[in-house]
Amino acid sequence: MTNGKKNKVKASDTELKERVVSIQRVAKVTKGGRTFSFSALVVVGDGKGTIGYGLGKAREVQGAIAKGVDEAKKNLYNISLYKNTIPHEQFVRLDGAKVLVKPASEGTGVIAGGTMRHVLESAGISNVLAKSLGSNNPHNVVKATFLALSKLKDPSDFAKVRGVNLDKIFNG
Repeated sequence: MTNGKKNKVKASDTELKERVVSIQRVAKVTKGGRTFSFSALVVVGDGKGTIGYGLGKAREVQGAIAKGVDEAKKNLYNISLYKNTIPHEQFVRLDGAKVLVKPASEGTGVIAGGTMRHVLESAGISNVLAKSLGSNNPHNVVKATFLALSKLKDPSDFAKVRGVNLDKIFNG
């Protein structure tokens, strides 16, 4: 997503892999006893910069996951990648969550907590340093991570504006 704008993508354009970030069991107390339902937070991605997330709720776990995947496929976005990492550092605050994402050199891997790791690996980012500093609520961390990735700017745009080669921007 360049320049903070969301670039919507159709689900049929890519082969998406789904990852379940969290599953919550919710109990509703009624006159006849407790009624259980489930909510599932799901992230989908093609490993090439297209990602989405969704929340599904149902009486059964599989139904909640299926609804979450459908919701995630409706909200797919493209992000800027550069050599299997992100082009620049990004810090975002959203509700109680604070997220820091930094580019890393080749061979570093994904150094991130569980919730952020799901999002970053689904996007196809293989070398990154990330830290969740605020809330550990998976919903807020996923939203903040998506916001951080959406604010990434495409390095080729900067190269065109400056009139220089793309390698000169990153190598000095």
